Amino acid sequence: MLISVILLIGVFLFPLWQITLEAAQFPGGLRLNIWINKFSGDEGGGDIIANINILNHYIGMQKIEPDAIPELKYFPYVIYAMMGLGLIVAFVNKAWSYLTWFIIMSILGVLGVYDFYLWMYDYGHNLDPTAPIKVPGMTYMPPLLGEKDLLNFYVKSYPRLGTIFLTISILLSFLSFWIRRKFKAS
Repeated sequence: MLISVILLIGVFLFPLWQITLEAAQFPGGLRLNIWINKFSGDEGGGDIIANINILNHYIGMQKIEPDAIPELKYFPYVIYAMMGLGLIVAFVNKAWSYLTWFIIMSILGVLGVYDFYLWMYDYGHNLDPTAPIKVPGMTYMPPLLGEKDLLNFYVKSYPRLGTIFLTISILLSFLSFWIRRKFKAS
């Protein structure tokens, strides 16, 4: 269980998700890394958010404004709280406490992915009707997971190392429950 708590530090050290936009005019693509508390890019020296906002303007998508996304402010506190609870769970050392932490973290993980989906849906569907480029019936939502063509861009959306740390943390808490239950039963 202590390893589960320590692994949660990984969500602060590595991005959770990456959306890559590939097109002829951007050799190597534009990579938007989504962290627990910020956005960053792999673009050589450029401001990824500014470049994506310029592109989005033409098709009527909203500007990406990290300061206007409340989740980037409060998600870190949720993780801190779960780390604190995880330490308490490890101290209590009961199967029910491991299972409780596992269930809470699993629910939070699902809700986080759902929230991410809702943000992408809003950005891809809530378009400015006065945009310079309009394609009737076209929406610009990147895939939640996977790849797809959006006009002249090939878009990829995949989890990154932060999500892997989070997933392993959750799985280890279930393993802690299973071991504790089995140990107590014997």
